[in-house]
Amino acid sequence: MEKIKLIKSTFLNEKETKQKLCEFIKNAEILSMNKECKKFEENFSKKQGKKYSVYVSNGSCANLLLMQTMINMEKLNKGDKIFVSSLTWPTNIMPIIQLGLVPVLLDVEKNTLNVSSKILKEEYIKNPDVKGLFLTNALGFCSDIDNIRDFCQEKNILFLEDNCESLGSEYKQTKLGNFGFASTFSFFVGHHISTIEGGMICTDNEEVYENLKSARAHGWTRNNSPEFREKMKTTHNVDNFYNVYTFYNLAYNFRPTEINGFIGNIQINYWDEIVEKRERNFKQFYEATLDNNEIINLDLKDMNIISNFGFPLLFNDIQTFEKYKQLFIENKIEIRPIIGGDISKQPFFSKWVDNEIRPNANEIHTKGFYFGNNPEMNSDEINRIVTLLNSTK
Repeated sequence: MEKIKLIKSTFLNEKETKQKLCEFIKNAEILSMNKECKKFEENFSKKQGKKYSVYVSNGSCANLLLMQTMINMEKLNKGDKIFVSSLTWPTNIMPIIQLGLVPVLLDVEKNTLNVSSKILKEEYIKNPDVKGLFLTNALGFCSDIDNIRDFCQEKNILFLEDNCESLGSEYKQTKLGNFGFASTFSFFVGHHISTIEGGMICTDNEEVYENLKSARAHGWTRNNSPEFREKMKTTHNVDNFYNVYTFYNLAYNFRPTEINGFIGNIQINYWDEIVEKRERNFKQFYEATLDNNEIINLDLKDMNIISNFGFPLLFNDIQTFEKYKQLFIENKIEIRPIIGGDISKQPFFSKWVDNEIRPNANEIHTKGFYFGNNPEMNSDEINRIVTLLNSTK
C-alpha cells in the first residue's frame, strides 16, 4: 500500500512543464525579472479579476511587502493594532510584529475555520482603535466575508486578505481575494499553482500598485510607470543623473526570476482544471463526513466554488482525535496540523505578544488535523480516505 502524500508533484503535468522549462532556460537571454514575470502578472490579473498584480519571490514576501507598502503610504503606522486570524500561518503575523504593528488575534468559527463578522464585531468592541484586518481565507473556505468587508468599510478598518490557500474559491459568485483592499497569493510547491517559489499581490488601486513595485525592488522607480517616476523625482527634487539610483521608501529585493514567471505562465493555463479537481475531491470527502457524528461538520452554504487546499477534520474530543490520527497513519495517509494551528501557541508569538487563548482556535489546534487534497489524486486513493471517514457509520 503506497502512502497518500499531501502533494505528488512540483507542478501539474510536471514532465511537460519541465521539458518546456529546459528549452526556455537554454534559449533565454535574460533570466532576471523581465517579460515572463510581467506576462504572468497580466495573466493572473485577468484570471483573478483584478486590475493590478505584482509578482514577488514568494508568498511570505508578498505579505511583508504589502504591509510595508501600507506603512510607506501611511495607510498604517507603527503602533497600530491589526486584527489577524488566530488559525493561520506565521507569515501572516510575523510582518506585523517585524514592522512595529500590534497583532490582535481573532478567533475563528469551528464550522468554517475562518473569522466571521460576529467574531469581528465582538472583538471590535474591545479594540475600537484597531486600524486594520489581515484576514486568512483558510483552506479554501471563508465565513460571511461580505459582511466583514462591509463592517470594515463602516469602521474605516483597512481590510487585507491572505488568499494563499484559497485560489479559485468563490463566495456568492465572487472570488476570494477580491473582497479586501488588496490580497496576497502563494505559488509555493503544493499550493494551487506552483512556480516552485513565488507570490502575488493584487489590488485595484493604481497608487498601491506603483508603490508595491517600487518597494519590491530597493525603493527605486525604474520598474514604475513614467508618470510615477516623474512624480517621485519632482516631489523629492531629484535630477536626472541621480534619479535611477534614488531610493524613495523602505523596501526590499523581492524580485522573482524569469524562470518562475515562465512556469507561472504555463501553470496558469491549468487553473480551471486544478480548481475543478480539488472541488470534486472535496465534495466526496465532505459527503463522507456528513453522517459521521464523531466529526464536526463544515458549514459552507454560501460558497459556490470550494477550491479546497487540504481537507480538515475536527473531532469532538481528544480521544476521537487520537483514534483517527492513528487510523490515518496506519493506512499511510499523510496528515498534518490544521495550517499552523492556534498561532498563539507558537513559540515566536508568546515571545513578542501577550494574548489570551481563543477557544475555537485552541480546539482546532488540539482536536484536528488535515489530509491532502490535490488534483492528482486517483479514485483508489480517494476511496481509501472515504472508507476511513465512513468507518463509524
